[in-house]
Order: sequence, then structure tokens, then C-alpha cells
Amino acid sequence: MMKWLRELFRLEKKPIKGLMTFEWVVLIYLFATLVFVLLMHDRLPHADSMMWGRVKVLAITIAMWGVYRMTPCRFTRLTRAVVQMALLSWWYPDLFELNRIFPNLDHVFASWEQAVFGCQPALLFSKTFSHAVFSELMCLGYWSYYPLMTIVLVGVFFTQPKQFERAVFIVIGSFFIHYVIFILLPVAGPQFYYEAVGTDKIAQGIFPNLHDYFNQHQVRMICPGYKDGIFYALVESAHQAGERPVAAFPSSHVGVTFVVMLLAWHFKLRKLFWALLPFAVLMFFSTVYIFAHYAIDALAGLLSGLLCWILLLTVSRGMKKR
Repeated sequence: MMKWLRELFRLEKKPIKGLMTFEWVVLIYLFATLVFVLLMHDRLPHADSMMWGRVKVLAITIAMWGVYRMTPCRFTRLTRAVVQMALLSWWYPDLFELNRIFPNLDHVFASWEQAVFGCQPALLFSKTFSHAVFSELMCLGYWSYYPLMTIVLVGVFFTQPKQFERAVFIVIGSFFIHYVIFILLPVAGPQFYYEAVGTDKIAQGIFPNLHDYFNQHQVRMICPGYKDGIFYALVESAHQAGERPVAAFPSSHVGVTFVVMLLAWHFKLRKLFWALLPFAVLMFFSTVYIFAHYAIDALAGLLSGLLCWILLLTVSRGMKKR
């Protein structure tokens, strides 16, 4: 234990001079969206606070770089990654502020859902499988999103510390690729669209265009299932705290989870991979079960996750060779 702690805080002989790769990803997204906010300033209700928020993220990033430069060790490297991962929760609600200037597309995606499946799976899934145990399993799967990626990244940090920066780059890069898609494709998802239209009309195959409805109305359906369940309460509390009518297509829960599982396999964390696989499978189905996504969103999440993995793994290999 003492040897491990010494290694964690041992000063590095050749510390990194500049920003880490995942911090560059954050800054690229930060400045790109800052330009967007400046251009659309008059159409964004909270433009000023969005700009100041970006200034704060920049300041935090520079401060963490400074801390590392003063004490370059594995612990301060880890801290830089932890801070950027934690800031993802700040970036998420910001998406709604960015994509609210575009017309809502839920009527299109609900229509595609109907055309593909002949029904609305999100509407029928929880009604067909309403048992308390099944409900809790679905909520467990959805809740395990952040714990799952944390476990894999921690596994890489302790078993292959030289690959840790690369692993974090791939995960954070996957998030921001999805965030860009969410800005350009304003899809709120069943929990907001079904509530706005009414489940009776949805069941009849009526999918009206709501235009900018969600700019003024952000009421959502509560999660279906066993309301006295522990994991149900955790999921519902998380949604109450930060859910917005945004980020439905493709499912980043599915996409990023797929990336994380590929990471575990790629870095030879095979026991961890098999231990976490059931949670990843539950994740896929839970996104539809709790009304967070249309079924086509979950399927698209598999594709977007695979494409993110191929792109970011290739980029990370290119940077490693330089």
C-alpha cells in the first residue's frame, strides 16, 4: 500500500509541459461553441451566462494545469482528468441553450419509429414488463452509466497508467462528438414529446410538429416502473436535477457505454469487461424503458459509439506516433 502511494505522488522526471489531449478536446469544443454563442447572442436567452461559464471552465483547466506543473505526479494527472469528467455534467444542460434556436424534430423521429417498428416501443415496453424486479433492473442499468465508465477508467489508470490519458481522451472525445450532434439535431425524446402531445394521440400514430414548443415548456413524463424502488428513485432524482428536452438522438448513454466497453476490451481488462457486460446490456434496453429515448435512438447509439471508437482510436494512435 505504501509503495503504491509513493508511486502515486512520486514527482515525474519528464512532466508534460502543455495541455493533455483530452483538455484540448474540451477547449476546442469550448471555443467553437463560444463563437456560436457570440454569433447567436440575440437569439439565446442566457447567452451572457453561457459565455461566463466558458470563461470559468477555461480558468479551471488552466488552474489544474498549473497545479500539475507545480507538483507533476500521477495524482495530479488523475486530478486533471477527474475535473474534466466532472465538468461533463455542466456541459450537458448547456446543450439545450445551444440547440433551442433550431426547430424540434421529434415528430420526424417518432414517425420513423412508427414506420420501423409499427408502434412506439418506449410506450409499450414498460407497460408489457411492469414487474418491480424488471423495473429495478432497468433503472439499475441506466444508473450505472457513470459508475461503469469510472470503473473502466480507474482500471486503466492502475493497470496501464501510460495509457490513461489516451483512454480519457477517447471517452471525453466521444461525449463531445455526441454533444455536437445534439446541438444540430434537436430531439427531446419520448419523455418530453409524449407528454407534450399526449400518450393517447401517440398511440393513435399522431405525431404533430411542435416547432419551438420546448423553449417555453419543459414538462416531462416521470419514469415508469416500480416507484418504491431504490434505483428508480436514483434515476428519477437525476432526471429532476438536470434533464432537459435535448440529446435524444443518438443515445449517448448507449454510444459512450459502447465506447467504454471497447476500451475495456482493447486494454485487456477482460475480467472487468465480462463483469460489466450485463450492465451495458441493461443500459441499452433501459434507455427505451424509462422513456429517455426512442428505440431508433438506442440503435443509432451503437453505430455512433462504434464510429467514435474508430475515429478517436485512430487519432490517438496518430498523436502517439508524433
